Amino acid sequence: MSPRRHRTAARGAALATAAALMLAACGGSGDAADTGGSGEPVAGGTLVYLDKGTFDTLYPPEAGFYPNGGLVNNITDRLVHQNPQTLEFEPWLATDWEINEDATEYTFTLRDDVTFSDGTPLTAEAVAANFDLYGLGDDDRALIVSEAVNNYESSEVIDDTHVTFHFSVPAPGFLQATATINSGILAPSTLAFAYEDFGPGNATAVIGTGPFVISDEEIGASVTLTAREDYDWAPESADHQGRAYLDEVQVQVTPEASVRVGALLSGQADIVREVPAQDEERVAGAGLDLFAPQTRGVNNVLSLRIGNDILADLRVRQALIAGIDREAVTDTLFTENYPLATSILSSEATGYIDTSEYYAYDPERAAELLDEAGWEVGPDGIRVKDGEPLTITVNEALPQPRSFDVVTQISQQLREIGVDLQILRADAGTYAQAIQDPDQVQIYHSMVGRADMDVIKSQLYSANRNSLLNRDPETDEITDPELETLLEAVAAEPNHEDRIAASQAVQVYVAENAYVIPLFEEPQVFGAQPDTHGFGTESVGRPSFYGVWLDR
Repeated sequence: MSPRRHRTAARGAALATAAALMLAACGGSGDAADTGGSGEPVAGGTLVYLDKGTFDTLYPPEAGFYPNGGLVNNITDRLVHQNPQTLEFEPWLATDWEINEDATEYTFTLRDDVTFSDGTPLTAEAVAANFDLYGLGDDDRALIVSEAVNNYESSEVIDDTHVTFHFSVPAPGFLQATATINSGILAPSTLAFAYEDFGPGNATAVIGTGPFVISDEEIGASVTLTAREDYDWAPESADHQGRAYLDEVQVQVTPEASVRVGALLSGQADIVREVPAQDEERVAGAGLDLFAPQTRGVNNVLSLRIGNDILADLRVRQALIAGIDREAVTDTLFTENYPLATSILSSEATGYIDTSEYYAYDPERAAELLDEAGWEVGPDGIRVKDGEPLTITVNEALPQPRSFDVVTQISQQLREIGVDLQILRADAGTYAQAIQDPDQVQIYHSMVGRADMDVIKSQLYSANRNSLLNRDPETDEITDPELETLLEAVAAEPNHEDRIAASQAVQVYVAENAYVIPLFEEPQVFGAQPDTHGFGTESVGRPSFYGVWLDR
């Protein structure tokens, strides 16, 4: 079989994403992914960036949490660059790549002029060690397998600039995986870390090849990124090459939205992440820049835990869907930057299919379904069956925008059909345990951003995020084996069109079985000073400071 070289792969990606890009072009102002600039870039200066939360690990496979990704995206590079505007794949640390026909072997040719920030050279051996860790994990050091890397078997170092990766079965999502922050390339010294070494207090020791290094850290409060003077291997499509324009970026943790927005409005901050929807008009009205790149993966959804006795009944799940006016929720709480979801996947995701017919608001039908399921209306309006009230619990998801407001409004709607929806607000430890128990949290509020079809497997598969708790954490019992098989096909089908079909089969299956309630397509909303230019994001909205310059 003849291998496919990278230009073929890029064309394939362009075709695959064409439909999504057409949809993106129809969106609102939030589609912009770069603030641009009107004059000649200016070198130097310090940028003040406010983030909602502090990082909890810099281990790349766990960089999906946006405060983690905001740092990993700037201190590490990847083998391949996924252009955030076109979603095509471009050379970065790898100048070329070949993929065999069944996508079980990937061979990369590496640049020979790249160094880590500790001065050690980037070699094929170092790259192989990165993916051996990301693909296989290390239980002894509590380092998990990356959910972006599926079916990994082994690496093979050919010479200093060539490395081949082998997979036990086809891994069509691997090329995109090498472009994600979950595959940020680390120095050999950092790869020797245990899990706790990637955590707060040790940030300055995490070494990558990126345009910035972490030069200072105040635990839980701030991190300083300092530009590397010798950086000269940005992707070819970057607006400039060489050293980053900025000298430093001060990343300051600012949990309170009112403080973040106030600092932006007063000029104390240059860029802030997560401008609340209710503040967007105020920020734009003050003449500041506002933009909202989409996260392009699993939408902001409620996952219904099918292993719970109440939600095991399809009629109850369908009733919950019919009893929620999703459009009223989004219209009341959000702006046009948060489009109503029409599938578990974003309309900007490759393979997206509209399944909105399954999510119609119909409270009368909801009541009928609950009647059929044996839930009778009690004296206080809450339905009862076998003496037990129809009470279920949803978590408040702190990383998600306005999560408490969203589930509060949904709770009010469900009460109208006799469902008592309780909201779990808890400390981190209690929360982490509760969401792993379908009898404590029956509805799970979450999302996942990734610009590859594997994202649906990441969210639902039992060995990944297991958001439905399709695998019982206590017994490992699988509730729905058919869903598992459908998800495995998405991650292992080498033919692109067949893979799209596999993804769409999952979307329809999830809708038919009422497994999730899609709410809205989630953006990352940033506000910026008008004299701050060149700010961009990677393909799912993590900030990049490499091209930023200050016109002052």
